[in-house]
Amino acid sequence: MTCVVCGADALEPYLSVNKSHDESLRPTTESYGTAPADIVKCSVCGHAQVEEMPTVEDLDEGYEEAADDAYVQEEDGQRATARRAVERIEKHVPRGALLDLGCWVGFLPSEAKARGWETVGIEPSEYASAFARDRLGLDVRTETMEGADLPAHAYDAVVMADVIEHLPRPGESLDRVRKLLKPGGVLYLQLPDAGSAVARRMGTKWWSVLPTHVQYFSRESLARLLDRHNFTAEWISTAPKTFSSRYYIYRLAGYAPPVAAAGVRAAQAVGLADRLVTPDFRDRMEVLARVRV
Repeated sequence: MTCVVCGADALEPYLSVNKSHDESLRPTTESYGTAPADIVKCSVCGHAQVEEMPTVEDLDEGYEEAADDAYVQEEDGQRATARRAVERIEKHVPRGALLDLGCWVGFLPSEAKARGWETVGIEPSEYASAFARDRLGLDVRTETMEGADLPAHAYDAVVMADVIEHLPRPGESLDRVRKLLKPGGVLYLQLPDAGSAVARRMGTKWWSVLPTHVQYFSRESLARLLDRHNFTAEWISTAPKTFSSRYYIYRLAGYAPPVAAAGVRAAQAVGLADRLVTPDFRDRMEVLARVRV
């Protein structure tokens, strides 16, 4: 196996993890320290990836079956996060046609549509795509990125939020995105930052070491991959998410379930459980890249 970013045959052992199995290859936010294989790191460019990639078919099966009511219950915070993303996109390209690849339940295309964008979403989860269509009235198709029939050079903006870290062949996906964008169009990404201080200090205990994360990008390695596939990164910053206090406390269950349960009860007792918060641990990044003409 070679590095997906620079192509070098220079992958070295980096992190030893709990091994996930095919039946557990589905999106989760709780199985910290679990991955399909140990994580290796490129000595040339610094990119990290799992040592053995799961098949696209195994990953797709997990995504099709994914469902999570907690995200629907966190609609207010999810929409606040989505609005910030759309506002960032609008600083780089006029409103037009927006494609959201891996749009989950559709809060980002919903916010974009309300601001005047024409939107299309692609989402493999039957649960999430049905919610987007039936509850939000969006054009969201139950398909994978690779299998979706989409017109070439039709979109002013493509969104991949919490997507590229799941892709065994991210370079090929970027090549496809480039063909979907209009000349001068932009790609907006959100993803974990494996080069952040939090990620480096926590190692396998970092909450973004998860069963379906197969790529571990730093800012530098992502910028290098984008450049290699004819994109220029115009903006890179941190990308905190807005959720209720209850949600963030509950995520401690990935480390200590009794502590998480006690924390939620305490937050409810003092009336803070539903308060929206946006903590910035500086371990997530947002990147705005433009197709080079």
